[in-house]
Amino acid sequence: MSDNNELRDVFTAIADPTRRKLIHLLAEKEELPLHELTAQFTMGRTAVSKHLTVLKEADLVHDRKVGRETRFKLNAAPLREVQDWAAFYNKYWSTNMMRLNELLEEEEE
Repeated sequence: MSDNNELRDVFTAIADPTRRKLIHLLAEKEELPLHELTAQFTMGRTAVSKHLTVLKEADLVHDRKVGRETRFKLNAAPLREVQDWAAFYNKYWSTNMMRLNELLEEEEE
């Protein structure tokens, strides 16, 4: 976790394309070991581990030891905040598209 022991902001955690890809990979499987995740990237194990740490700090990923292997699992619950935020803008764009459609229909008449 970060130095001040607060959870990392979920928006900050998903801002990086590598972390978004990690989330996607973990969403497709129930659990994945670090070596399988690392194999999906051109970067090294340490870099992937750092990205996973950011996701863990945002509570998007949980890990557990199985022997000498660390396995990672997605916790999608914090993504609800992102979904709720985007839903507001979805309403905004839907309303604007309806207005545009009305204007185009009026011009056709």
